[in-house]
Amino acid sequence: MIPLKAVIFDYGNVLSRPQTAGDMAAMARVAGLAAAEMHRRYWQFRAAYDRGDLDEASYWSAVSRAAGRDFSAGQLREIIRLDNESWSRPDRVMVRWAAAVRATGMRAGVLSNMPATLCRHLTANVAWLGDFDQHTYSCDVRMVKPEAGIYEHALEGLGAAADEALFLDDREENVEGARRVGLHVLLFRSPAQARDELDGRYAIPRIEL
Repeated sequence: MIPLKAVIFDYGNVLSRPQTAGDMAAMARVAGLAAAEMHRRYWQFRAAYDRGDLDEASYWSAVSRAAGRDFSAGQLREIIRLDNESWSRPDRVMVRWAAAVRATGMRAGVLSNMPATLCRHLTANVAWLGDFDQHTYSCDVRMVKPEAGIYEHALEGLGAAADEALFLDDREENVEGARRVGLHVLLFRSPAQARDELDGRYAIPRIEL
């Protein structure tokens, strides 16, 4: 089995449960939009928001203008609250597994494309995130996956070489970006799928479902 020094986790859809259609529909109702239109405009500018090229006000202004709306201050507060909550549901299996990884003496990091508003919300309200040895958020480093520099930042913070670390992410382009840097990678679909693909391959604890 391959020995590892660190495991690096994406946050959204790996450590947290996925945002649901109901989450998007709730934001759309507040915004006065169809759910499909809200989904389209929400993601249209998200990479720039994650990178920090757009701040909170600029991002939501871009979303509202593109949708032909002008969100009131009250609408915007509620949409932001719903957005933050939609990413605040942990995948308990993966959170427990991250703790099991750390218990062996290996290091565990979080590497996520995440806007500053969400980052502040999670840092203040999700206590278990503080247990990780290192955090790399796109809004802080002004880079987004799959850019090479963001993976290198995470590795430097963990004190690990690329071939000493495993990276888990649910997006193929992010996994491929990590692979190009030299990381061991897993395209994450579910805890059960991750357990099956990792078992016997790396010297790490087994994921307990």
